[in-house]
Amino acid sequence: MKKAYVYILKDKKEAFYIGSTSNIVNRLKQHTDRKDVDSTTYRMKDPQVVLVQEYPSIELARKIERKLKKLKRRDYIEKIVREGYIKIIV
Repeated sequence: MKKAYVYILKDKKEAFYIGSTSNIVNRLKQHTDRKDVDSTTYRMKDPQVVLVQEYPSIELARKIERKLKKLKRRDYIEKIVREGYIKIIV
């Protein structure tokens, strides 16, 4: 299986973005290129990577991403970033 990643971006306004990908380098480049005006991160002010966590498959990474997005709890996302580790079980 191909490795995959869940990542969290944070901008100067303290907004978070959660995503998953199988190619972390290319995906982060897409976020910083700011070419897609319809993307969520286009409106972010200077997004920075605050966490990247590796998973054994894209399927698992997407499940973790969806769980994190469903939480919609800023305090929990901040705790994950502080601890540097996503502790979600699917």
